[in-house]
Amino acid sequence: MTPSRYRRPLMISAAAIALLSLIAVGAVMALAFTGSAAPVWVTSTALYGLPLAFLLMVYLVLDSVAGRRRAGKSSGR
Repeated sequence: MTPSRYRRPLMISAAAIALLSLIAVGAVMALAFTGSAAPVWVTSTALYGLPLAFLLMVYLVLDSVAGRRRAGKSSGR
């Protein structure tokens, strides 16, 4: 389980990576529309950034679920 002091920075970094990747996807699409090729670093950011952000968010969700189960919260039944 990830300590709570690391959860918020991981969440902020995943959101920042996702936002940067979406901007890169838009830039690649805009450059392709004008007929020119995007630089390699922009294309790489678009290709690898979104899956990385998605995996970070999946990890944070699974870590949160595991933390709640370990805490022993009863369902009230």
